[in-house]
Amino acid sequence: MDGWGIGELLFSGSTLVYHELPRVRVPARPPAVLPLVDRLRAYFDGERVSFDDVELDLSWATPFQRAITRTLWSVPAGEVVTYGELASLAGHPNAQRAVGSFCAGNRFGVIIPCHRVVASTGLGSYGSLGTEYKRRLLALEGVEL
Repeated sequence: MDGWGIGELLFSGSTLVYHELPRVRVPARPPAVLPLVDRLRAYFDGERVSFDDVELDLSWATPFQRAITRTLWSVPAGEVVTYGELASLAGHPNAQRAVGSFCAGNRFGVIIPCHRVVASTGLGSYGSLGTEYKRRLLALEGVEL
């Protein structure tokens, strides 16, 4: 994806099992042409794209993690919530640290939009990709922090 690099999608049948966000690197093989790839390209080109209909493998997720996922899908592009707000909206007030842990281990970085979750004091972290990557994703959606 121009300016973003190359990501990876792993499917089991039609269910998305894992995805890696694009970063600059040399491709090992040409990417498969799938409808989800086209949607991801559109997203990284700045289009408003919803991913809440993508079938994900959440067999590993606890009921809490599934609630966080569903609630995150209701946070529109261009908006942010704090870790505490997300916990409350998902029915788990005071579970902001658990929300942070979920977001840090999120396998589906754009599909489950943890970049829309910020700290009450500012941007917050974004795992191994770092805060600048998070800032860039938010900027795609019109959010400047």
